[in-house]
Amino acid sequence: MREKQLSNREIAESLFIVNRHAKTAPEPKHLYEIKKSTITKLLKERRAKKIGLHFSDHPKLSKQHSTLLIEVGGYYFHIPAEKKDFNQLKHLGKVDQSYRNPKPKLSLSRAKRTLYNYLGWDHEKAPTSYSPSSHPNLSMLGQQHIAPWNQRPKR
Repeated sequence: MREKQLSNREIAESLFIVNRHAKTAPEPKHLYEIKKSTITKLLKERRAKKIGLHFSDHPKLSKQHSTLLIEVGGYYFHIPAEKKDFNQLKHLGKVDQSYRNPKPKLSLSRAKRTLYNYLGWDHEKAPTSYSPSSHPNLSMLGQQHIAPWNQRPKR
């Protein structure tokens, strides 16, 4: 584990990478867990700031809901809002689609390692990456041992 304290910028860049990969991952649960745990710890340490509430771009069950906007090291993230946030923070309306966080040059494995170090998590105990063999009832897309469509046996 590193001895020096990670800067807010390093943590924010790692959070950005983890969050971006979570949005497209086949099993994003662990990545979102890393994001939530990191932001919770940053808020407790007063290294992150709650900015306000935004309407979500993805309504739940066709019902509008709000997400909490957090600022960390010049990066902005959304997390689910709690009841107390509605009483304490201003509602900012719709998300500004023209704003984008800066894109850091960082691999997912390095970003996860940085956040594990910050959280004090053990790398060996962290869940391994996604593997199709652990999910037998998924589609066969991407598997190399499948015969071309015109050479498959008829059913």
